[in-house]
Amino acid sequence: MSAVPAVGLPGARAGDMPDASQPVVAAWLFACAALVMGVLIVGGITRLTHSGLSIVQWRPLTGVLPPLSEGDWAALFDQYRASPEFQQVNRGMDLAGFKPIFWWEYAHRLLGRVAGLAFLLPLAWFAASRRIARPLFLRLSMIFALGALQGALGWYMVASGLVDDPRVSPVRLSAHLAMALLLIGLLLWTAWTVAGTGLPRRPVPVTARLAVGAVFLMAMSGALVAGTHAGLAFNTFPRMEGQWVPDGLFALDPWYENFLANLATVQFLHRAIALLVVLAILLAAWTLRASAAAASVRRLLVPALALQLGLGVATLLSHVNITLAAAHQASAVLLFASALHVAFRAGAADAGGARQFRPA
Repeated sequence: MSAVPAVGLPGARAGDMPDASQPVVAAWLFACAALVMGVLIVGGITRLTHSGLSIVQWRPLTGVLPPLSEGDWAALFDQYRASPEFQQVNRGMDLAGFKPIFWWEYAHRLLGRVAGLAFLLPLAWFAASRRIARPLFLRLSMIFALGALQGALGWYMVASGLVDDPRVSPVRLSAHLAMALLLIGLLLWTAWTVAGTGLPRRPVPVTARLAVGAVFLMAMSGALVAGTHAGLAFNTFPRMEGQWVPDGLFALDPWYENFLANLATVQFLHRAIALLVVLAILLAAWTLRASAAAASVRRLLVPALALQLGLGVATLLSHVNITLAAAHQASAVLLFASALHVAFRAGAADAGGARQFRPA
């Protein structure tokens, strides 16, 4: 599971950097994590407004410039009109209708570039001025490489919708979200580690790891719901059109296609995993009640869970209102970050009274 390696990141050692540099480096990493969260949220709005296929070329360098003349706009619109989405979905769209969806996708790509530069340039300066030691530099370089890979993965996702069927692959969409959460997790964990350089650590309790993994799994199932538009079906709660378990969960053949294309199965699975998240967080709260993570559970994790569940139900009942859906995705990131913070605090060596859960 992609979220778990973040939990296992090794802590920075005493002497990795000058003491005066620790707050600066930690603040920079927190800012980068916030930027990546912003990219993710704007990406979600881009998907919800059906804007993601409006730019049909990937130009990492020259694409930073927006259209500056009517000729530029005409050229971009001509490219879009040759795409399957225009020909099958938006044939009546004119240039005025094209501009809003272009700007959402452009903003998403531009913010991704800004996040990359906001990470790379300070990293180079910190390394050149010897404010970070080699082990931390190597770790941060790995994070930057993953960020570059995320950009390529984003285009790989978009390219799946520039073919005969103008819809992005739900699997690629899930992979794109997984990489974004992994980046956020790595940035936050490293920032917390840097802020506490030299402090002793202990293994993260199993229940804290389970909570992080369950939240991550729920986010992945949510991406499948988004990619298949399963949220537009069964818009009742808690039952699905009067049934706890809807008919036709395995109506497709082969059976595994149900998890990717059967709307009933995809939404039912998302609901089931949400219940798993509740149970995992309750278990973590009980086992960590005497640990240093107890305050984070009460103040961060439980409120974030309540917000996420409430927004999820509201989004479903509203037939996927864009504002509610965007807030639901943003709250998923908040829940993931909160679960990760609980895991980090649970690994603090001062958590002497923590009750560790060990499977039988």
